[in-house]
Amino acid sequence: MVHKRNTIRRARFGIGLVVLALVPGLAPHADASSDPQIEAGFHQLYELNFSAARAQFSAWQQAHPGDPLGPASEAASYLFEEFYHQGVLTSEFFLDDKRLLGGIAGKPDQARRKAFLAAVERAEQQSRQQLAQHPKDPNALFALTISIGMLADYTSILEKRQFESLRYIREAERHAKDLLVVRPDSADAYLALGAANYIIGCLPTHIRFFLWFGGIHGDKPRGMQQLRMAAERGHYLAPFAKTLLALAALREKQDAVARANFQALVAEFPQNLLFTRELAKLDHPVAGAGSGP
Repeated sequence: MVHKRNTIRRARFGIGLVVLALVPGLAPHADASSDPQIEAGFHQLYELNFSAARAQFSAWQQAHPGDPLGPASEAASYLFEEFYHQGVLTSEFFLDDKRLLGGIAGKPDQARRKAFLAAVERAEQQSRQQLAQHPKDPNALFALTISIGMLADYTSILEKRQFESLRYIREAERHAKDLLVVRPDSADAYLALGAANYIIGCLPTHIRFFLWFGGIHGDKPRGMQQLRMAAERGHYLAPFAKTLLALAALREKQDAVARANFQALVAEFPQNLLFTRELAKLDHPVAGAGSGP
């Protein structure tokens, strides 16, 4: 019984990775999709230049007060930075079932935690204010998905409060599905759904049966298809979709798919050492084994 409880507890931690896909970007937005500050901010984020990314997001917030896109982007930068320092977005983490299901070792940085939670709170409040006036507003729906999804990730992967994270995951997935109803071309939303389907599909059968009663399901083939859609047709989230698709391909022994996506990421973001190292592990598996951020 103790072993079974521990297995379920670790699986709940790992479910937070379902919403990992929601973190580093946002769906197409009527104003922001072509805004140079938002574009530059997320490019810096993918290059691991976190302070530069936040400078762009801060400037955008000053020009667009009350828009949840700004604080959601800022929160994403803090969470992505913490994931980088904790080694979450690496093949070592993703391919190790114990780490994938058990979360990080140790505790997250407390200064980043405080800044992250403050940005999430602003994004959530502003999203709900917009939805109170316009219940189908796509920008507010996705910003709310982002804020709730990031909170689920932080709660599960970094703080290991599994029961609370499950509630956030269900809510984030619901908002993602609502967004696709009102804006079917928001391909970034498929990243959230694809990550959920794939990662839950990786769990042992008895764990998936347990989660099924909580309304959480999984389907690995469908998950990879949705990740591919986000990678090919997404906007801000396309690079992150390629990352998760590549890591999923590694788990499925599809090295050619993984290599193609990491090659594209290295070409677009040459300063991102995560992408460079993952590609090196594929090209030189012995020399690259064990490297981290």
